[in-house]
Amino acid sequence: MKIKTLIGTCLTTIALVVSINALAAEYPTRPIRMIIPFPPGGTLDIVGRMLAEKLGTQMGQSIVVENRPGGNGIIGGDAVARAEPDGYTLLFSASTFTTTQMTTKSVPYKVENDFTPIALVAKAPLSIALNKDLPITDVKSLITYAQANPGKMTFAVGSIGSAGHLATESLKQAAGNLEYLTVPYRGTAPALNDLIGGQINGFIDPILGSLQYHKTGKLRVIAVTSAERASSLPDVPTVGETIPGYEFYSWYGLWGPAKLPADVTERLNKEVNIALATDMRTKLTEQGLMFQPGSVADFANFQRDEMAQAQKIVTEANIRVQ
Repeated sequence: MKIKTLIGTCLTTIALVVSINALAAEYPTRPIRMIIPFPPGGTLDIVGRMLAEKLGTQMGQSIVVENRPGGNGIIGGDAVARAEPDGYTLLFSASTFTTTQMTTKSVPYKVENDFTPIALVAKAPLSIALNKDLPITDVKSLITYAQANPGKMTFAVGSIGSAGHLATESLKQAAGNLEYLTVPYRGTAPALNDLIGGQINGFIDPILGSLQYHKTGKLRVIAVTSAERASSLPDVPTVGETIPGYEFYSWYGLWGPAKLPADVTERLNKEVNIALATDMRTKLTEQGLMFQPGSVADFANFQRDEMAQAQKIVTEANIRVQ
């Protein structure tokens, strides 16, 4: 009796594996939904829609983008965490997705447990943008000015726990525990408006947001956070040229729910890497983004290391859970 039961269990397991592999081999057979957990119009949305169009063409099925904003990305993330792990519901999000659980109470999921990392899509260097009327032209004079005016300088934060927020705090630490105030805003646009208007002194955020205002002289970008100078701002030095070793990025990735079949995960990773070798790469490089195609394992390792770095900054800066 026990032998029959064991045989039956084995046959069921084999049938399940065969079924999953068959589904992966046929995938995709219907449109795929890509959830972007922030409103339309931002850099994340622009990159996500471009990727969705490329993947749809390559895979022969439409990729339907669904913006699901709210809760600093939590609402959209939770929708994917709860979805069936069949490859038909995906999450395209920014590095903020991995840090929100470090700075926000009651996040209903754990990134490490409830999602399958698929591919790193792009890295976005940040720019240090200042009000043009300040007597600051580079990182060295920023440090001098902040030291001479302790606690008086103000930096905008687009959202708590965002890449810009963590970069602002890490710069403060790297430069010798500078004293300046961080002021939370609800997004990039209002922060940039106040920066240009002089209500705030500085703002660290992905280059794309400040690029046009720097070129028109409405604000001043004094440095970028990448290891090398950005192609879109070749005359602007890196922070590392003044503070050796400093490097920081926002980044964008593609995830599925936990337990996504390995064949489906690998197929999606392959398709993303193909897309990143098309004109999409050229268009977004011009906007300051950087591309680093890699395997599923590469992305999983990258995510782990980035989350460890972020947790270190959150702890050392004493960023309180909201």
